[in-house]
Amino acid sequence: MRPLFIIGPCALESREVAFAVASSLRCLFGGDGARDAEVVFKGSFTKDNRMAAASYRGPGISEGLALLRSVREEFGLRVLTDVHESAQVELVAESVDVLQIPAFLCRQTSLLEAAGSAGLPVNVKKGQFMAPDDMAGAVEKLCSAGCPEVWLTERGSFFGYHDLVVDLRSLSVMRGMADRVVLDVTHSLQLPGALGSCSGGRPALSVNLARAGAAWGTDGIFLETHPDPSSALCDASSMVPLGRLEDLVDSVLRHWEGA
Repeated sequence: MRPLFIIGPCALESREVAFAVASSLRCLFGGDGARDAEVVFKGSFTKDNRMAAASYRGPGISEGLALLRSVREEFGLRVLTDVHESAQVELVAESVDVLQIPAFLCRQTSLLEAAGSAGLPVNVKKGQFMAPDDMAGAVEKLCSAGCPEVWLTERGSFFGYHDLVVDLRSLSVMRGMADRVVLDVTHSLQLPGALGSCSGGRPALSVNLARAGAAWGTDGIFLETHPDPSSALCDASSMVPLGRLEDLVDSVLRHWEGA
């Protein structure tokens, strides 16, 4: 199984930003001499877990799904997005290739069952409050509904106020219960609520954490990127600048090869 990258601009903002990221991904992973890895474009049509009521949440389901379809058709990329309610699953599944369950919803039985019955791979973010072995319940709910492929993603665990820590042992624990295990680098480097009305982050550590995950043996790396993180409408403090993505990907692939 080839290494997997899930990469995108967090919340979908505009066609220009989405296409800039998608174009870079096609250049990195498509065509002659392409890197030997899979890639999935990630973008959320709605970000419901926001610090403040005024925070940007995304373009909404209709516009967001249309944009994801455009990315898939224009660039030939598989696409992934979050679902927040079981009622969204059927509609969203018509426009994407992978469904994602947000971390704070990883125990929601009706949502997991609906996602599992959609006939698509489902990526579940491990809750920041969950022990890795407790994710077996989410896997069971998905599988009982007929999910063809279950991915579990480590995104850090609460470590006191305004901080997260990654225990790489969780990748091995979850690898025993899922088809693929992914390390969410950028969300793991967040500082939840540290800036008051929004989260902070330590994006300078992205390369080191991604390398560590690859060397440990994770199946995939999740990254959020933006042409200009300082102007991003969501997760601005933890995203990788698009201009640094190629070097990061190549560095991570070298560590995968040596694992």
